[in-house]
Amino acid sequence: MLAESVWILTLVSLVLLSAVFLFVIANSGDERDYSEVQKKWYAIRSKWLLFLFVVGVIVTWATLSPYPITDQHAAADADTTVVKVVGHQWYWEIDNTEYSAGDTVEFHVTSGDVNHGFAIYDEEDRLLTQTQAMPDYVNKVRHTFDRPGAYRVLCMEYCGLAHHAMLAELTVR
Repeated sequence: MLAESVWILTLVSLVLLSAVFLFVIANSGDERDYSEVQKKWYAIRSKWLLFLFVVGVIVTWATLSPYPITDQHAAADADTTVVKVVGHQWYWEIDNTEYSAGDTVEFHVTSGDVNHGFAIYDEEDRLLTQTQAMPDYVNKVRHTFDRPGAYRVLCMEYCGLAHHAMLAELTVR
């Protein structure tokens, strides 16, 4: 619903902007005094810029706020399981791969060699969460496993010839 509204707003804004450009092009050959017109359109242009800025801030906030971004500097809660993950060419080294339904797991993800993309998919191949695995840096990503099942960990960053085989499985009981 939100994506559809943003799409419609974008199209309407694009049509309005195109109409302004067409108006300017159509009247560009007219040889009359533009001082009054220029003054009026400078005021409209300022208001239009302010409107676009406000809409841009609102759209940015509305589209990014639903994403649960893990605080990289905060310690994990007492009821959160912390799991260390290291990406290597071309496998994942994961401390613990079995959890219970309802468990909140905070993955501390790094890389032993090159950049990797750590992504968890459910049984229907829907992306649940992801982060970058980078050498000499630990990214934290937190996820609560709501349903039992087999979850796949895939690499989303091309990391070499056997990238396609870089997968692991998490089991939730």
